[in-house]
Amino acid sequence: MRGSNLLKMMCIMFMFCVITAFASLAQTFTTLDSLDSKHGAFPSAALSQAADGNLYGTAPAGGVYDYGTVFKITVAGRLTTLQSFDGTDGSSYATLIQGSDGNFYGTTAAGGTTNNGTVFKITAAGTLMTLYSFCSQTNCTDGTDPSGLVQATNGSFYGTTIGGGGHGNYGTVFKITPGGRLTTLYSFCAQANCTDGTYPSLGLIQATDGNFYGTTSEGGGNGVHGYGTIFKITAAGTLTTLHTFCAQANCTDGRYPTGLMQATDENLYGTTEDGANAYSGTVFQLNRAGTLTTLYTFCAQANCADGSYPTGLVQASDGNFYGTTQYAGANNNAGTVFQFTPAGTLTTLYNFCSQTNDKGYCGDGRNPSAGLVQDTNGTFYGTTQGGGYSNGGTVFSLSVGLGPFVKTYPTSGKVGAKVIILGNNVKGTISVTFNGTTAPLLKVTASAIETSVPIGATTGPVVVTTPSGTLNSNVAFRVLP
Repeated sequence: MRGSNLLKMMCIMFMFCVITAFASLAQTFTTLDSLDSKHGAFPSAALSQAADGNLYGTAPAGGVYDYGTVFKITVAGRLTTLQSFDGTDGSSYATLIQGSDGNFYGTTAAGGTTNNGTVFKITAAGTLMTLYSFCSQTNCTDGTDPSGLVQATNGSFYGTTIGGGGHGNYGTVFKITPGGRLTTLYSFCAQANCTDGTYPSLGLIQATDGNFYGTTSEGGGNGVHGYGTIFKITAAGTLTTLHTFCAQANCTDGRYPTGLMQATDENLYGTTEDGANAYSGTVFQLNRAGTLTTLYTFCAQANCADGSYPTGLVQASDGNFYGTTQYAGANNNAGTVFQFTPAGTLTTLYNFCSQTNDKGYCGDGRNPSAGLVQDTNGTFYGTTQGGGYSNGGTVFSLSVGLGPFVKTYPTSGKVGAKVIILGNNVKGTISVTFNGTTAPLLKVTASAIETSVPIGATTGPVVVTTPSGTLNSNVAFRVLP
């Protein structure tokens, strides 16, 4: 009997060890590299996965001239500086996306011919061209200090500026072609008491209805210095305010929005940097009827262990949302990485400053000020503004055990439109289907497939078949009429 009990105990201990091992394997945090004054410092924009399999990003400081850099980094952590801004071609907080032509496009919040920011194009080899310098028009009616781009299904780029415009210095929405022709679509504070919002600071998204959605950091129903709005704007420039923040008692709906995205359920989700708990922030949903629901208010745990000042969301291939908080957490106000389920459950996945290096800095980084990107290998990647070997910030990865998948760029298009499918180890791809309809294999590399929307395709998942199995898209591809 004693031997039998001992055997049972050994089995239980073995199973516990196996479960513990699997749990630890399922969540792995890695500091890929530390940034510094040479390669760029204090990154504050999200990374972008490119067709070559690498991640691309920007830093607002450091580089040869100390005006910031554009860099690329492999998923293994090898960092290369592609461009050092010198002020004339831009400087300060830049964002970056890959266009359908394979080049990268971005904005800088300063620099250019009038030091009011630029739109630029840069090749994967690092050749940079300034497409537009803001405040080129009298009284800066074209805007100042741009804050991000999105490439629309029509091929043009759309973005916002924080300042300038035709109604004072409250910002604009603009369109710019890949060749650099800029059109101002809307100037904020066009309505009495700025009920349409002021200072759009986070760019736009194009939703499945073809319209663009964004936020203003201030303004709204409470005047110029209000608490921000969510707006919709058509490609022709007609703007509709969907929600004004702090419309509920004690601002339970949040204040100062910090990000916006569209989920697979077609509702909009985002974060604010403040809420009912002071300096805490919220996660919210705006449904298709225009009703805002606060899903979570940060600083709900003792000592704000769940973090504060969330910096945006990304919906991952498992359907859950993931993001970062810039402050609070368990370690020295250094911030966190979190998971948020559609049912409303928040889990802190990582607390920054869990490691200290020999210089006394947070070796794993601190204070992430941008959201995450999920690579098609299933792993999340992000940046921190501080910490690392030289306290100039870090690039990190976090694996939570999610498997590989594919994602399309763009996520919608008409029959015949060119589509790039990002993936990992897809060199030997056998077939690609759009909701069951076979598409042509125009070009295949190890990390990307070039195809086009096939005749007869309907809205649904994109499936890539390789010799080792099938990979599904993280969102349904929407076939446009």
